[in-house]
Amino acid sequence: MTALSEWQNFYVIVGSSAGALIGLQFVVITLLAEMPKEPGMDQAGSAFATPTIVHFGTVLLLSALLCIPWHTVSDGAIVWGLLGLIGSAYSVIVARRMRVQTVYTPEGEDWLFHVMLPFAAYALLAISAFAARSQVSDALFGVAGAALLLLFIGIHNAWDSIVYLVFVKKQ
Repeated sequence: MTALSEWQNFYVIVGSSAGALIGLQFVVITLLAEMPKEPGMDQAGSAFATPTIVHFGTVLLLSALLCIPWHTVSDGAIVWGLLGLIGSAYSVIVARRMRVQTVYTPEGEDWLFHVMLPFAAYALLAISAFAARSQVSDALFGVAGAALLLLFIGIHNAWDSIVYLVFVKKQ
């Protein structure tokens, strides 16, 4: 598949970055585990920390999937389309978790980076799967855009969480 082989370096770089950031996130969570926990922190973690790992994991999985030697782009599109649909549903779950948790009151930026942008990235994956049948090149750019968006969302959210925990909660 020439169309996918042209993207190999991109997905090696993006997937490696996602994998490294997953490892870094685990290190940070381990270091912060010594902080005293207040009631509801588990709910806040599933609303704010878990989605970050899910987004990094999605980028890693997507990068691996697009390095598979598919016979046709449509074969890969089925898988990344399902990933997009599942991710879109997960974004709705995250929105609910954000509303239910009581440790932190989300601001506009939180809704943007934890719900709206991830939903857009996952929706782009699903839409790109449908576009792959007729517009292969555009579809592959859509998948790449979704992967980069999820990677940068994860970086933003990880940084935001660390800054909040270290400079606000630790005091």
